[in-house]
Amino acid sequence: MFEALGKTILIFGLVMVVIGVLMITGGKLFGLGRLPGDILIQKENFSFYFPVATSIILSILITIIINILARR
Repeated sequence: MFEALGKTILIFGLVMVVIGVLMITGGKLFGLGRLPGDILIQKENFSFYFPVATSIILSILITIIINILARR
């Protein structure tokens, strides 16, 4: 029982590391966060950013990855 739980926690940790690295380097390497369709409103003391296009692309990629892994 603990062996399966340990493997699950290890896999979850590795996935979190990969996601963290992509979040740190994603904007620099892939141009994520500055796509057409992302909403950016800037005023004097206020800025609002909502990455619509980036969210859609990441959602599609994550869905494809999960479907590939779930078929095994």
